[in-house]
Amino acid sequence: MKVIFIGDIVGKEAREVFIKKIPFIKTQYEPDVIIVNAENAAAGYGLTKKIAVQLIDAGVDSITLGNHAWDQKEMLSYIEECPKIVRALNYPSGVPGKGYYELILPNDKKIIIMQVMLRLFMNLSLDDPFSVTKKLLQKEKLGSTCSAIIVDMHGEATSEKNAFGHYFDGQVSAILGTHTHIPTADSKILNGGTAYQTDVGMTGDYNSVIGMDKENPIHGFVKGYRYEGRFFPAGNKVTICGAFIETDDNTGLSSKIVPFQI
Repeated sequence: MKVIFIGDIVGKEAREVFIKKIPFIKTQYEPDVIIVNAENAAAGYGLTKKIAVQLIDAGVDSITLGNHAWDQKEMLSYIEECPKIVRALNYPSGVPGKGYYELILPNDKKIIIMQVMLRLFMNLSLDDPFSVTKKLLQKEKLGSTCSAIIVDMHGEATSEKNAFGHYFDGQVSAILGTHTHIPTADSKILNGGTAYQTDVGMTGDYNSVIGMDKENPIHGFVKGYRYEGRFFPAGNKVTICGAFIETDDNTGLSSKIVPFQI
């Protein structure tokens, strides 16, 4: 199975460039599945129904969120209508939506797309990501009940991400980091056969502060306060960052991971 995973889309220009490039991505990689993190797609803050529909209509199979999942309040209801949108698995019980999506491919292969949010430095009330993921994997067995399991690992600390990757090595096809918007140079196949990258990076303008126009974030760090209440996405040259993963259909484990920038 061939999987494309795209890092956090930041703002309007980034999503428009990505949608325009989807035909090129399909020609270049011939993916069976395209997964996109779009928690910053609405001007850097969350996801709207309109944007989600645009992405899905353009060929995206599943959309993952993150700590900005509920910045746009309509997502609290729309996520119940659209199971292709995946929020963190380890939100407390009662939170709308689901932490995973079961996608059945035309060849009847099943892929599980899930997201987990790590806790170090995230300042959110979250359940333990390790035990919640372990519980799900007691039900979904790689190479048995499903052909692949792709995990969007949304977190801040590289140490926690490393620990999560090694803990679930061999139990999922790929563990791909999001949230920090900076691509890491550590893509690898772990000992047990799981593809791993600490962070795949963002889809946005890299002449920025993690996708946002530089002036206001720098002012906040230098002066101790923001001169405007929110940040705004930088809108110049957009780079699409992601990873291409190829898995074995029998075992579900990965044979290849190739990070890319377009």
